[in-house]
Amino acid sequence: MRLFLVISTFLMALISASPLLAQAIPPVAGENGVISITGIGKITAKPDMAYITSGVISIEKNAQEALAQNSNAMASLIKVLKNAGIEERDIQTSNFSISPQYDYNNSSNNQPPKITNYRVSNSLTIIVRDLNILGHIIDKAVSVGSNSINSVRFAIDDTSALLNEARKKAMQDAFEKAILYTEAANVTLGKIRYISENSGFMPPPFPAEMTRMAMSADASAVPMQSGELTFSSTISVVWELEQ
Repeated sequence: MRLFLVISTFLMALISASPLLAQAIPPVAGENGVISITGIGKITAKPDMAYITSGVISIEKNAQEALAQNSNAMASLIKVLKNAGIEERDIQTSNFSISPQYDYNNSSNNQPPKITNYRVSNSLTIIVRDLNILGHIIDKAVSVGSNSINSVRFAIDDTSALLNEARKKAMQDAFEKAILYTEAANVTLGKIRYISENSGFMPPPFPAEMTRMAMSADASAVPMQSGELTFSSTISVVWELEQ
């Protein structure tokens, strides 16, 4: 019970303190003090896949005409994606809507708005597992009528090994800091009481976003730069101190 109270008191202090600050907590009677250290590990790697959100927006005076036009274009888009080597499992409808467009010019005369057109939007999320054809895929999509490309997001299919490497670096970082502080304080590290982790993906500072970007259908393959992705691990480690 006494050990639980010591650890709880330490954790409250850890939350409010700077993440790089080492804290030595005065021991409860009969117990050693503790030191808490935050370790950070990062690793970068090249992405091996990309997610594209692409689709067709059609606007016509009649809802049925807009839907028919949109459906034809989407069928062509799906066909060209499969012909380019995209598997069916990597093509998924992510958004579909039919909505009226209004004319509000007579609203000042207390007249109800008038429907002028109907807008049909249909979008796909596409997984490209060969980044060498990414620009080619976008060019082909536009050539068959895709007029809405909302985003390109790079990713790595299996991140487990990368996160494990970041965890190792974070633990090594925490240990080196702990040694530095204890040597300066002329005390010795004891056994570890507590380890907590916060790991994940760090998005690049300039994500590859393209919001309804107009592109020429007769252009060469769209140039794409995948850059690198960063994975990080932040751990908090609590050691006992041997006076």
